[in-house]
Amino acid sequence: MIAILLDGLAFGLQLSMLAVGLTLIYGLGGVLNLAHGQFAVAGGIVGALLIGRGAGVAVGIVAALGVAALLAAIVDVSLMRPVYRLTGERRVLLSLLVTLGIAFVIEGYLFANHAAVSFNLSVPGPVVRILGVGMRRNALVAAAIAIVTLGVLIVFLRTTRLGRAIRSIIQDEDGARLVGIDPGRVRSLVFVLSGLLAGLFAVAEAFNSSVGPDRARLFTILALIVTVVGGLGSVSGALVAGLLLGVTYVTAQFLVGSFLTYVILLLAAVVIILVRPSGLLGRAH
Repeated sequence: MIAILLDGLAFGLQLSMLAVGLTLIYGLGGVLNLAHGQFAVAGGIVGALLIGRGAGVAVGIVAALGVAALLAAIVDVSLMRPVYRLTGERRVLLSLLVTLGIAFVIEGYLFANHAAVSFNLSVPGPVVRILGVGMRRNALVAAAIAIVTLGVLIVFLRTTRLGRAIRSIIQDEDGARLVGIDPGRVRSLVFVLSGLLAGLFAVAEAFNSSVGPDRARLFTILALIVTVVGGLGSVSGALVAGLLLGVTYVTAQFLVGSFLTYVILLLAAVVIILVRPSGLLGRAH
């Protein structure tokens, strides 16, 4: 059981890293990005192609991060502009439609041209004993990537000028604008940051499993579940929800297999939302 818990926490850290990007985008701009998983996979596929052509693992990893962030930047300065002109529910609805279309385009391109390509990374060596349980080195590296990324993100949000600006806009956009903060500029930077986080998730997941076109939709769904359960706009909520749902996911896979795992995960999410409609740490409206 300890092994399941450790695996669940490791996977939960990865889910938190993926979901934080969605959470920040929603908190700043009131939009949901349904192409988040596709950004991650697109970056991973480019990394895999470069590694396959002898470019080296380091080059592949950097390319995966760069492509995911670049896709986010391109989408932000083009297709998302009409979305940002709207407010309230109309902005949310249009963002869902636009990003869903982007997801279909990216996924369709990847399936048509690189269906057999997958991003895989590995760390050779024997298992590492933790609390008497043997842990794969790949899983530990993936967890380490998530821990370092989340730690750096927390420090960034709490101690830097831009981080404080992000938190100010999430709490009160009008108040932030009054003190000289440009929400549009900060929103664009965070959209790119969310793409970078998606790329980091792809790299971490590549150590655990293969990252291919067939997994893009799953990544987006998992990120959405964690974001909603944690509370839309709540970074700390995404961290807690990721860990909780990660343990739930791995435990369910061990007990009942993959088919029912997603049903159990969704049921757990529904129960939490029924008890806490605003999410675990979200603000009630």
